[in-house]
Amino acid sequence: MPSEISDSEQVIQKFENFFNTFYNDELLRIVREGESSIKVDFRELDSFDIDLADDLLNRPRDILACAEEAITRLDLGEDFVELKVRFEHLPESQAVYIRDVRSDHLGKFICIEGLIRQASDVRPEILEATFDCPNCGNLIIIPQTGPHLREPTKCICGRKGKFRMTDKKLTDMQKLEVEELPDNLIGGEQAKRLRVFIRDDLVDPGMGHKVIPGTEVFINGTLGEVTVTSSHGQPTRRLDIFLDANFIDPKITQFEDIEVTPEDEEEIRRLAADPHIYKKLKESIAPSIYGYEDIKEALSLFLFGGIRKRRKDGTETRGDIHILLIGDPGAGKSMMLKYIEKMAPKARYVSGKGASAAGLTASVVKDEFLKAWVLEAGTLVLANKGIACIDELDKMTQDDRSAMHEAMAQQTVTISKASIQATLKAQTAILAAANPKHGRFDPYQPPADQIDLPPTLINRFDLIFPIRDKPDREKDTRMAEHILHLHSSVEDQKEPPISQDILRKYISFAKRNSSPRLTEAAIQEIKNFFVGLRGQYSEKERSVPISVRQLESMIRLAEASARVRLSDRAEAEDAQRAIRLIFAYLKEVGFDPETGKLDIDRASGVTPASKRNLLTNVLGIIRSLEEVEGTAVKTEDVIREAGGKGMDELAVEKVIRELMQVGEIFEPQRGYIKRL
Repeated sequence: MPSEISDSEQVIQKFENFFNTFYNDELLRIVREGESSIKVDFRELDSFDIDLADDLLNRPRDILACAEEAITRLDLGEDFVELKVRFEHLPESQAVYIRDVRSDHLGKFICIEGLIRQASDVRPEILEATFDCPNCGNLIIIPQTGPHLREPTKCICGRKGKFRMTDKKLTDMQKLEVEELPDNLIGGEQAKRLRVFIRDDLVDPGMGHKVIPGTEVFINGTLGEVTVTSSHGQPTRRLDIFLDANFIDPKITQFEDIEVTPEDEEEIRRLAADPHIYKKLKESIAPSIYGYEDIKEALSLFLFGGIRKRRKDGTETRGDIHILLIGDPGAGKSMMLKYIEKMAPKARYVSGKGASAAGLTASVVKDEFLKAWVLEAGTLVLANKGIACIDELDKMTQDDRSAMHEAMAQQTVTISKASIQATLKAQTAILAAANPKHGRFDPYQPPADQIDLPPTLINRFDLIFPIRDKPDREKDTRMAEHILHLHSSVEDQKEPPISQDILRKYISFAKRNSSPRLTEAAIQEIKNFFVGLRGQYSEKERSVPISVRQLESMIRLAEASARVRLSDRAEAEDAQRAIRLIFAYLKEVGFDPETGKLDIDRASGVTPASKRNLLTNVLGIIRSLEEVEGTAVKTEDVIREAGGKGMDELAVEKVIRELMQVGEIFEPQRGYIKRL
């Protein structure tokens, strides 16, 4: 057991010596610049006096008060204000998983790691209350340390109770709900939570962006307890726990926060100047998955992202790229999503039935401690300025999927429930995967018919890639060799051209230092492609090959391509790369085999032009036969008439059934149809 220092004066003197030895210059700087706290490295205190360090871990409240008192006794000039002492780099012995916090930790200085799920509003809290005795006028000062307001029990004049509060010293306080990280969970365990209170400079406006929901944090603090009361207001034997935070260290939450050393920068600039950089990037994305070069190239641009633009009229255009993968089972979609989740410093992974509308966007919950409604962020908000990987998108319910519309287009989540009306930021790039309803992807059926997604949602994806498992002897041989080699020898696996650590720093550096704009040559390339495809529009077939959404997608992809080279100019080659990816996507999912032309409606889930024309023609035949017959017409007459005009009879039968389902026609008696 460490020796306990009982004499507070002796502790204060030790801290005076410690600060004079290690932090004199730092304290003078802090006072000069008007800061309100000083960070102290626990390792330095441990090397200075091991008994003092041990006492800090076992009696943090008393020792912290002595440390702050010691600073007031130092000669720091006339501008000195009271400083809070924040201890960082606690020993590993003090790191405790939230689920492992026990009664033995009460009153101890511990460190927890977790994810902020809730953050309340900042509210004032009483630090010190001054009471007035009505009998003698004596002023009694009571420091407030616990969760409940402490009043004086007796005055020197003998009066007991009913004292008036005449003054109070306040500080700011905020409550956080911190949940343990998913990586620390075992099996199907429910993530545990711990209530954390932060005060003083930890709630300064400058810390605001570091304690928002979704941020992963290390928190050093003192574990405290509060008595749980019964429904009748009586105290019970049970205690609730909370952490009184002393120091918060946010983990890296987005690419821009990653530290890049001068040596890293030199390596990054060398890579950016490499003429084969795009090939190296493709080979470095999910290297354990064989093939899919176009998809991997798109994923590399997805990680770099386009440029978010804010115009003078206040409107904003997203720079994040959204990608949807539709494919056969066992094709590696989920592995690609998992790789991207591990690759990005701020990413969230959800899957199908495990995701609800509230879980994706935000929910309003009742906070029993503050007795108020508070917001709890969902996946798309937690991944703000990061990446959301949504697997099994087709397994989600219609209502849950509809919650994604606003987040994908406007990149906000608007919530209006209980007493809370809020608009939360969801500047999140979405990578989603879905399986076709009938097991395998059918190139002759529109994607929307196969994955049961609404057209408005499909249309918001910049790129849609079908992943098809087609037997090919040469390709299958290479893939089998690749997979067998992965399983047979973990040590001898080939290293990717760019390591994951350098790739992460590369993306971070590019996002910070490159904000490309389209050059005239790039603009001309994209314009010629867009106008050229639109020029294929036929009044007769009424098929629209490409829409304005794809135009904006090409701009984002071209900007991301320029970022790879750390360039501030998106050149013609970047535009061509974007055009190639968009055209590859349109050719795969937007080609209408009935007309032999591209039709963006087929890709986005809207009824394709060929089918719209067939619907119109069948309705026209029904109308003309009704005018002749004067009543309902025979179904077989409609099919025969359509066949005489060159229409496929099976397709006409299918259209008649669909027209009945949507209520355009009905069947008054068997074998007869009539328009409504």
